[in-house]
Amino acid sequence: MMRIPGGRFWMGSPAGELERFDYEGPQHKVEVPSFYMGKYPVTQQQWLAVSLLDNVDIELKPDPFGFKGADRPVETVSWDEAVEFCKRLSRHTGCDYRLPNEAEWEYACRAGTLTPFHYGVTLSSDVANYNANYTYGTGVKGTYRKQTTDVGSFPANDFGLHDMHGNVFEWCQDHWHGDYEGAPTDGSAWLKEGNVDLRVVRGGSWDYDPGYCRSGFRFYITPSLRDYFIGFRVSCSVPRP
Repeated sequence: MMRIPGGRFWMGSPAGELERFDYEGPQHKVEVPSFYMGKYPVTQQQWLAVSLLDNVDIELKPDPFGFKGADRPVETVSWDEAVEFCKRLSRHTGCDYRLPNEAEWEYACRAGTLTPFHYGVTLSSDVANYNANYTYGTGVKGTYRKQTTDVGSFPANDFGLHDMHGNVFEWCQDHWHGDYEGAPTDGSAWLKEGNVDLRVVRGGSWDYDPGYCRSGFRFYITPSLRDYFIGFRVSCSVPRP
């Protein structure tokens, strides 16, 4: 877990950003308290360990993954299963593990940057795992790996977080809202109104174009869906003194 310092940032993408969608705006200022976030997406060996713990609400299969590897990120897990993982880990450790909310995720991904990617204005397959048959802006085509890669295979951002662009989409807590009108500005999860049958995912994946891996890109998925391009990482709040 990496401690993410609290701070203020502009959430969402600017109107002129290349390949931007309307539901990435309007940009709004958000104050995010300090919190902890997983340095990497949850790995398959971590999942296996937690799957052996007693159930809280639902069963977890020990090995549901399409691409096998102890240090590869989990995929083919639903939002409900990701929440179950957090609940079991919390009970076992005494810490309050949870999925990050959407504001935390984007703040942590950007790590103080304003560009489409924390790496800069474009993306390269040398620094992220995505479908590099496609380009973004002035970028060039690269290696399309057609599968996940071990976590930490690419450079971290300035907060020490790896794989924030590509590899697997990551589940967030929030209900889906079609834009940011009325969104919280205090760094909390947006669980009021919106579509309660859809949850937010962030970060892009190994099978998606670089435009879908931007820091400000957001999308919605049914919580029960399992697919080869969806995983998650965990967060927890900094205890108050």
